[in-house]
Parts: sequence; structure tokens; C-alpha cells
Amino acid sequence: MTSRDRVLARIRRAVGEHGPDSGPQVPRDYLRVHGVRTPAERVDLLAAHLTEYRATVHRTAEEGLPALLAELLARRGARTVLAPPGLPPHWLSAADQVRIHDAAASTPYELDRVDSVVTGCALAIAETGTLVLDGGPDQGRRRITLIPDHHIAVVRVPDQLVDSVPQAVTRLDPRRPLTWISGPSATSDIELDRVEGVHGPRTLEVVLLGAQ
Repeated sequence: MTSRDRVLARIRRAVGEHGPDSGPQVPRDYLRVHGVRTPAERVDLLAAHLTEYRATVHRTAEEGLPALLAELLARRGARTVLAPPGLPPHWLSAADQVRIHDAAASTPYELDRVDSVVTGCALAIAETGTLVLDGGPDQGRRRITLIPDHHIAVVRVPDQLVDSVPQAVTRLDPRRPLTWISGPSATSDIELDRVEGVHGPRTLEVVLLGAQ
């Protein structure tokens, strides 16, 4: 008998013949939303939390998105931009940066040399200021949003915006590679010195598409 077999045998004895579902049920009667909001109030709350987390928030209509993305990339001084394969082509139609494709053979060192990445998102959560990526066609693989230093994420509002985490969980597929982003990557040491860019991009810009 291997160590794994012994551990599994102990678990079976501990849970008994009825299995893990035989224990007490967890109550699910908690609040799903903290307050009632209009779509505009929901957008404003998301923007406020993102700004508090040191992300930069922009608002634009669909027709203004290509020009805005071109301006943000130029302001950043980006020479290259990585776009997932499913990103709508017109989003970067006004940008003149060299386009980098998300190739499976790309190494972390190659991705680290990319100046900026532009993606969509799966959902955004107003109450926590969180963006959720699930690896969809307009978001690409997780690594392209964790290695480059500058990430521009586009959120379609109000369609991709929910109030709370419980609402988000019911709309997300747990089998997909979910990445939850609340502001730029940051960490603090024991002296509470904040360092950004340790676990992901140092600069996060969020475009609220459809908000004016």
C-alpha cells in the first residue's frame, strides 16, 4: 500500500459510508447584493474601486474605442502590443504598434519584452472593483496578462458588469481558467512598503466601453 492509498483510506474512514455530503449543510441565505443600484451607479462604483486600487479608468462609446486605445498605447510609448486572437479587429485599427501574436512557443522572456497587452474580459464586479478573465477568445491565455508590464482591459458595460461576487460566480464557468484582478499587481513586505509589478503588470488601465 502506498502513502497515497493510506491517506485515501483514512479519508474514507473519516467521512463514513455516507460520503462528504452527509455533514451539515452550509446556509446560503446571505445577501447576494449590498443595495439596489441603477446601471449607471454600478458603473460608477466599479470605476471608484478601480481608481482606489490605482488602476486608471477610461470611458468611451464603441465608435471612440479605436482612437482611445491608440492614444493610450502612444502615451505609454509602446512599440509592441499583444492581442489575443479573438480580440475584435477594429479595436486596434488605429494603433500603429507592431502586433505580437500569442504563440504557444513564446517564452516568458519573450512575453516580458512586450510593451503592452490589450484584452477583453469575462466579467467585472462593481462591489469589489474586480475584473475576471476566463481565457475567452478576446482574453487569451492567462500568461499574456501576467507577464507584460502594461495591461489594457476593456469591459463592456453594463452587459459584463455585475454587482457582487455571488452574482459573478453564478455566471462564470468554474472549469475555465479564471483570473481575478483587483488593480495592478502589488504586494507589501513586513514594513508595509508597497511594491507593484511582482505578480503581474505594474500598470492596469480599464476601458469602460459603453459608459459616458
